[in-house]
Amino acid sequence: MSSEAPIRILAADDHPLLREGIASLIGAQRDMRLVAEAATGRETIEQFRAFRPDVTLLDIQMPETSGIDALIAIRSEFPTAKIIMLTTYGGDALAQRALKAGAYSYVLKGLVRKELIETIRAAHAGQKRIHPQVASELAAHLGEDTLSDREIEVLALVAVGNSNKEIGVLLSITEETAKAHVKRIIAKLGANDRTHAVTLAMSRGMLASPLPSKG
Repeated sequence: MSSEAPIRILAADDHPLLREGIASLIGAQRDMRLVAEAATGRETIEQFRAFRPDVTLLDIQMPETSGIDALIAIRSEFPTAKIIMLTTYGGDALAQRALKAGAYSYVLKGLVRKELIETIRAAHAGQKRIHPQVASELAAHLGEDTLSDREIEVLALVAVGNSNKEIGVLLSITEETAKAHVKRIIAKLGANDRTHAVTLAMSRGMLASPLPSKG
């Protein structure tokens, strides 16, 4: 039996059932120990400061502070933090942002039971891993123009049914400027129209979850 200290893990996800599943997986491993849990992005940052885990499992979609913003905050304060992002989405855009921000790995939630334990061990050893499905998505869009923060903001408003005029009012820009943003978004995504642009953005993780309808 190894005398090495167990890998100390923080599990951050807003779904209690997923945290329970992760706790069960980790609890069955002799070389790991779950030391803390978090249900929001802000709580994740606080728990990291309090426990300084060896590896953090962080849902990319968290309330209060997003998973990526929490990742950036933790890594800016603790540059050597080893963080594995958990996500439902295999799209390239979120993965690209997470990896650029310093994530060690990007694990699809549907593969947690199969891949998480070895991914934790790899991250603890300083190894970065990307699932082939995510790597394939990244490669498929390599070199393409990415949407700016403003364009994503515009597209989110398109997704809930706003017209160019309404987007202009909401963002304090002219209708023509809003129209120009939408045109660039459609061109960058290679979409046929506004609706197609929203669908493509959802599939690539630019708009990470379906948004409520306007009104």
